[in-house]
Amino acid sequence: MPAKLYKDVPPGYTVCLHGDCARASCCLHQIAYQRLLESENVLSLLNPARCTKDDQCPYFRDSAPVTYALGFTGMQRRMYPSQYTAFVSILMGRYGRNPYYDRRKGNIALSPVEQQFIRDALRKVGVTEDLEFDRYETGLLWNG
Repeated sequence: MPAKLYKDVPPGYTVCLHGDCARASCCLHQIAYQRLLESENVLSLLNPARCTKDDQCPYFRDSAPVTYALGFTGMQRRMYPSQYTAFVSILMGRYGRNPYYDRRKGNIALSPVEQQFIRDALRKVGVTEDLEFDRYETGLLWNG
């Protein structure tokens, strides 16, 4: 895993002390702990008694990179006006007006879950072809 993906640990990200956990090497909470231990004076800590240190840990956050989508302005050109109106209505209902436009323009990266929500909204309004987002980038799913 490239170290550059770990450089931007979100402020206040909770860390885990259990370096002896079977999944520590691929858990973002443990990776963040190792990284922040060097630079921060105060850390936000997961309750060590609640971590199970096995494959069933409820706090495990996979460090595998995911693909984020940025923007979906190009989708409008591929929809009928009535489809687009219904599509916008569904997304504004979920995100609100300004956050919708920030996502549409690509100012907010869309997680895989958000990408699926948008694809489901497309199907709901009758779009049958697979429409692509404007661009993609790889990153870590810090808050999944």
